[in-house]
Amino acid sequence: MKASATRAFGEFVDHPIVVGVDGSEPSLRAAEWAADDAAVRGASLRLVYASLWERYEGASLAHDLGKPSEEVMAEDVIEAAERRARRRQPGRKVTTDILPEEAEHALIRESRSALAVVLGCRGRGAVAGALLGSVSLAVAAHAHCPVIVLRGSHDNRVRRGDGGRIVLGVGEEPGDSVAVRFAVEEAVLRGVPLEAVRSWRRPLHEPRPHPLVVGEPAHVQEARAAELLEEALGAVPADLEVRRRTIEGFARDALLAASRGAGLLVVGARRRQGHFGLQLGRVAHGVLHHAACPVAVVPEPAQR
Repeated sequence: MKASATRAFGEFVDHPIVVGVDGSEPSLRAAEWAADDAAVRGASLRLVYASLWERYEGASLAHDLGKPSEEVMAEDVIEAAERRARRRQPGRKVTTDILPEEAEHALIRESRSALAVVLGCRGRGAVAGALLGSVSLAVAAHAHCPVIVLRGSHDNRVRRGDGGRIVLGVGEEPGDSVAVRFAVEEAVLRGVPLEAVRSWRRPLHEPRPHPLVVGEPAHVQEARAAELLEEALGAVPADLEVRRRTIEGFARDALLAASRGAGLLVVGARRRQGHFGLQLGRVAHGVLHHAACPVAVVPEPAQR
């Protein structure tokens, strides 16, 4: 196999789950969340702090440590994250590293040998969007493995049987989709249902039927959406509870609505030959900025 986009995830349990930490509370919570996910998967955890600055000017972490912000160093950042992860999963193997380079470059390189990369999302609203774009979007766009951004009001835990359903956005080419395999494996490992969502839209020239009219034939677009769901879910284990949903409207809106109350939203991002890395589309951008639960962006094999 050529790239990690074509991995069968169960075959790579020796690869770590990598967490990018920066001393902020969201990144420390990401370390805890990833420790739980690593325990569910039987994987190790790797915590990475990457920056061109030796000091971390973090008021929140400085307060927790009882130090002035100028004395908070990279070692404090990584040690705080390690403590949080080990408290959550005491028996889990945890390694750490401090890298003197831009965070997005370091994490993209780390993704080559990672099972997944996990990132926290700072704040809310417009400010959160700007901060998300600086690192998380860059990593999600170019990583070689799934990137999980902890959006929304998640409860900071991954628990078997009690962590919320896994929502999967089904794209135009669901056959042998890495995102589908990732979502199925997450649902199986967590013991929760998988909800597969495919949106559809009627042609602009086609009028909407009157609400009192019954017996209308199924729209071609809706039927095609149902076919794509069946194609995507053809190899799903028989004992996994699967919910199929075809929704009229924009894909982004359908997935944002489905993300409420979910444990994880999974979307694929198709690589394009001749472009650098992964080019995120509007749907991936939209859910990364606005989803109500953690979002996993899974790179798909390159298109020719």
